[in-house]
Amino acid sequence: MALGSHIIKEKFAISDEETVEHIKESPYLQWFIGLPEFTDKAPFDASTMTWFRKRLTKEMLAEVNSYIINDGKKSKDDDNQRGPGQKSRCNDEENTAIENKGTLILDATCAPADIKFPTDVSLLNEAREKLENMVKSLHQQSGQGKKPRTYKKRARRNYLRFARSKRPTIKKIRKAIKQQLGYVSRNIKTVGRLLEEGLHLSEKEESLFSTIKTLYRQQEEMYRDRKHQIENRIVSLSQPWVRPIVRGKTNAAVEFGAKVSISMVDGYAQIEKLDWNAYNESTTLIESVVRYREDKGCYPARILADKIYRTRDNLSYCSRNQINMNGPEDLPKSRRSTENSVCRKNLKQAKETL
Repeated sequence: MALGSHIIKEKFAISDEETVEHIKESPYLQWFIGLPEFTDKAPFDASTMTWFRKRLTKEMLAEVNSYIINDGKKSKDDDNQRGPGQKSRCNDEENTAIENKGTLILDATCAPADIKFPTDVSLLNEAREKLENMVKSLHQQSGQGKKPRTYKKRARRNYLRFARSKRPTIKKIRKAIKQQLGYVSRNIKTVGRLLEEGLHLSEKEESLFSTIKTLYRQQEEMYRDRKHQIENRIVSLSQPWVRPIVRGKTNAAVEFGAKVSISMVDGYAQIEKLDWNAYNESTTLIESVVRYREDKGCYPARILADKIYRTRDNLSYCSRNQINMNGPEDLPKSRRSTENSVCRKNLKQAKETL
C-alpha cells in the first residue's frame, strides 16, 4: 500500500490529498495498492503518506527496481536470463575461466531539487522572517509584557532596497549581508532568551531554529573570511539536506540536488549510488562491475564511461580482469598526438576568422 500509493502519486503528478481522492474513487487503484474489495472510504489519511515516505528507504526501492529489471529481462528472453535466486557468485580469482560478455555504461548526473535559486542575502532574509514569526509565537504564549523588538520594517526595507538593484556591486552585497546578519543574530538571541524563560516551540519550529543557527554560523564565517565555500553549506531552509553540486555545465555551473550514479545494462538503467553530498563518481566503478558480475555471472567485455572514471585504480582493476575501458588512452600514442595537432590547427583557424 505504501509503495503503490506513491507510484500513483508520481505517475499522476498530484498531491497527497489528490492521491487519496483518486484511490477512493477508483476500484482499479484500490486493487493496485492491494485492497481485497472496493470501498468508498479512504483507505488512509493524506498525512499518512508522509510516514510512508519515511518507511520506504532507498535500499527498498533499489530492491524493487531490481525485481522489475529481472522480470523485464525474463519476458524478453527466458532462456538467456537468470532469475534473482540463480545469481552466480564468483571471486575475482575465478574470472579466468569465464568469458567476459556485454557492455556496462556508467555516468553520473544531478537530480535537481525544487528550490528557489539561493543567494546569501535571500537566505538570511528568509531566516530573519522565520525568526520574527517565532518571536511573535513565543510572545503570544507568555501573554504578558511588550513584544521584543525585531526591527521588522527596517530590515524589510533594507532588503527590498538591495533586491531592486539589477547589478549590485560586491560592496553592496557585503553591506546587505552584514545588515541581515545583524538582524538574524539579534532575533536568535531573542528566541533563545524566551526559550530560557520556559516557553517552547513546536517540533517543526525547533528543527527550523536549529537549521537557522547553522545557517547563521556558516554565513557569518564566509562573510568574515571573505570566502564562498563551506562544508555542508545550507542552501534551503525548508530542505537543509540539499547541497550545491558543481557540474561545470554551460547552462548551469552549479546544480542543487542529489548526485546520482547510474549504470545501464541491456537498456535497463539502475541507480548505483545516491548522495546529497558531492562525491567522485569514479569510486563507484568497481562496485558496479562487481554487481554486474553477480547478476550476469561474468565481467563485462567493455565499459563505456567518461574520462573521470579512468583513474589508476580503475584502470588496474579493468586490466586485471580483462575488461576493455574506453578512453583517449586506448588510441595509439602517434594517433593521439596527430589528433591533438589537428585540434590545435582548427582552433587557430577559428580564431583567425573571428
